[in-house]
Amino acid sequence: GGFFTGGGPAGGPPAAPPGSDTYKGWLFKWTNYLKGYQRRWFVLSNGLLSYYRTQAEMAHTCRGTINLSTAHIDTEDSCNIVLSNGGRTYHLKANSEVERQRWVTALELAKAKAIRMRNNQSDDSGDEEPASQSDKSELHGPLKTLSSKLEDLSTCNELIAKHGAALQRSLSELENLRLPADSGEKIKAVNERATLFRITSNAMINACRDFLDLAESHSRKWQRLLQHEREQRIRLEETIEQLAKQHNSLERACRGAPGPASAASSAKGSVQSAKGEASDEDEETEYFDAMEDAPAFITVTADPKHHRRSGSNLSGASEGHPEDWNLEDSVFESSNQSSYNESTGRDLLPRKRRRTRIPDKPNYSLNLWSIMKNCIGKELSKIPMPVNFNEPLSMLQRLTEDLEYHELLDKAVKCESSTEQMCFVAAFSVSSYSTTVHRTAKPFNPLLGETFELDRLEELGFRSLCEQVSHHPPAAAHHVYSRRGWTLWQEITIASKFRGKYLSIMPLGAIHLEFHSSGNHYVWRKVTSTVHNIIVGKLWIDQSGEIEIVNHKSKDKCQLKFTPYSYFSRDVPRKVTGVVSDADGKAHYVMSGTWDEKMECSKILHSSHGSTSTEGKQKTVYQTLSPKVLWRKYPLPENAENMYFFSELALTLNEPEERVAPTDSRLRPDQRLMESGRWDEANVEKQRLEEKQRAVRRRREAEAVVALEEGKDYEGYLPLWFERKVDAVTGELICVYKGGYWEAKDKQDWSVCPDIF
Repeated sequence: GGFFTGGGPAGGPPAAPPGSDTYKGWLFKWTNYLKGYQRRWFVLSNGLLSYYRTQAEMAHTCRGTINLSTAHIDTEDSCNIVLSNGGRTYHLKANSEVERQRWVTALELAKAKAIRMRNNQSDDSGDEEPASQSDKSELHGPLKTLSSKLEDLSTCNELIAKHGAALQRSLSELENLRLPADSGEKIKAVNERATLFRITSNAMINACRDFLDLAESHSRKWQRLLQHEREQRIRLEETIEQLAKQHNSLERACRGAPGPASAASSAKGSVQSAKGEASDEDEETEYFDAMEDAPAFITVTADPKHHRRSGSNLSGASEGHPEDWNLEDSVFESSNQSSYNESTGRDLLPRKRRRTRIPDKPNYSLNLWSIMKNCIGKELSKIPMPVNFNEPLSMLQRLTEDLEYHELLDKAVKCESSTEQMCFVAAFSVSSYSTTVHRTAKPFNPLLGETFELDRLEELGFRSLCEQVSHHPPAAAHHVYSRRGWTLWQEITIASKFRGKYLSIMPLGAIHLEFHSSGNHYVWRKVTSTVHNIIVGKLWIDQSGEIEIVNHKSKDKCQLKFTPYSYFSRDVPRKVTGVVSDADGKAHYVMSGTWDEKMECSKILHSSHGSTSTEGKQKTVYQTLSPKVLWRKYPLPENAENMYFFSELALTLNEPEERVAPTDSRLRPDQRLMESGRWDEANVEKQRLEEKQRAVRRRREAEAVVALEEGKDYEGYLPLWFERKVDAVTGELICVYKGGYWEAKDKQDWSVCPDIF
């Protein structure tokens, strides 16, 4: 079974004979503002859409490919198609609405089929045990059946040929007999039909022979491939078990060794190569490692008194007015001195007492290796996990935790200078990681259509709404409005891979922040999180990579670097450094700190090129005023270690609330049971909910197939409170809030909500 294939005339609709999994044709693809839409040859095959400049290029040069199993398909107007996958977006245009509809139908079907195949692969391999004997019988059984069926086909071929020839002979003999005229005519007609039958039979015989040859050659190839894959898997398992044993013995050796070795185990480090650049620097000097594309830099704190007197002589400095720093102190000082209660206004507005504890986490033991060894290289979202590895919050609630330090944005509203505002935005982007340092448990994967609201409009000035808008890939849309002068929105798709010793979690998608009065629009993306010691030892989390924050109005930028942990480094663990520069590339502030404790910013007075580093890069030396603390992490609540290391905000997120939507995470039964410590019941409930979701998905796929067969347009799943739009700033397809949720809450009209629990 398949959809359509065929080239079609140049620019015209592709031909559509059924019977294969390929669809080809010309479409116009948006390239850039200079060239606009350009005609390209597109090929849809095996769940992948590839394009070429010409048909001839198919033999050697593919210009780009998009995987449909994780892509969003959208239509803008009568002839346009928008495909997006992670950070990649294709804007396509067909010649006519009919042609566009054919492509959309083919793409939707290909996507459904690709997802189904991916699910089948994960379902088949989820519970497999490396028992080579059963594997062999599993493989040889179907091959044996296939061989016997091929033999039957071969026999049928011979019989058709034999009986066909006999029929032809009999009819020829009849024709030669002397019979009345009318019967002669009838015999002639029968003979013609027999000739047609023979031609058709011959065509079938040839097709069967080709199929037979193909199947025989492929079955041998499949056997070889399967054997190779099995050997690879066994080798990989052996390697990982060996690594686990080595890791274990290393840990034991570290615990027994004196001095630095014991520090290594307490620091929980992964061994990485040391750059060794810091050894040239003085112990007291603040040292910053090199950015990817920027020169390395050093900061030297200037004596503020001296610079206040000689400020007029700093004509050559990149910032000639240190007095500005003192004028701006009002905002910076307030950020430095405000306590938790002052900054959140909890003492000022005692609206509602919220809970400060949840039931202690039960002490159940579970062998992680027994579950994880069959999951190497797979998407984490595809592995059926018991709640034992979870924390009693959903991914939507974890996303909402980004707002824990929302007061940084309230302060940013008051900044007059855009570079100063950028410092607060940068501190806010780092603060979202502070809660992760001890949070090694996995949040619940939200069900499709699940929502989570956090209405703190009266107490803290903002209200937040999250919705799970896609299940494969798992994607959540988030919208926050603050009456204190800012709006934040994001759509995050979580990609995760188990790598044997560690787990990589890669959040894909941009975070947008807009300030109402100035119109400053900031965009940034999250860094990669890594969970170490998956198999043996104590789990620990690290953040690594770079964040580039861009103000699309003023073109200011901030480059932040999250340094991965290394036992050999002289740097403090979890270090974050960065520079805030304006549209001309002139540096204004240096950001420094750690993602689990605090962020500071120092105003740059003067910059100069220093000595060349060991790697041949020239270091920039920034002379700065003394640093100001912009953000400091709140202490964890008492007994946090027995409450999943939840922060004060996290403890309140799953607190039952009235009037929320029936799809709200607080009402999810398996999560509630887990929070209460009833894990066995939670596991049963989790399986029920996931099976219910799978049944809905199967029904939706069946509806898509029926719609295709009837030539109708099938819309697919549409989010409840969000809609897909092309973002004007990034050009990406993103789910944005379309309104209606808070109005529905006021009326308590939840008729649009599906029954997901």
